[in-house]
Amino acid sequence: MKRQRGFTLIELMIVIAIVSILTAIALPLYLDYVMRTKNSECLNLAAAAKLSVAETAQDRGSLSLVNATNTGYVSSATEYCDAIEVGDNGVITAPTLTGSGAVTFTLTPVATQGGLDWNCSVPVTTNPVLVPAECRAE
Repeated sequence: MKRQRGFTLIELMIVIAIVSILTAIALPLYLDYVMRTKNSECLNLAAAAKLSVAETAQDRGSLSLVNATNTGYVSSATEYCDAIEVGDNGVITAPTLTGSGAVTFTLTPVATQGGLDWNCSVPVTTNPVLVPAECRAE
């Protein structure tokens, strides 16, 4: 009868090394994902501002007549998003509050046949890893 033995020290060290390498690769990717998710909160909150701009543009008949005072949109800051502002011509500014990963999204409406399309942009110095997919430059 053979005696059962456990893992050898070298086998345990190999497993620890593999786990360490996987962690070293996965952790930065996960942290970028978390930051991107926090930044996307502003885009989700901006949906209400988009609706307000669209309704005002339809009511007034032109995007050039849309501004912060006539949309009636009021925003307040959240944990990850500063107050969203509607500017002239319906341009929406949505700054994030995520520290070193802060991004300012600018949503610009473009009138189309029967509706509005939205162009999302960020400053050129913004790290694209921190920007949600719907707002990255193609």
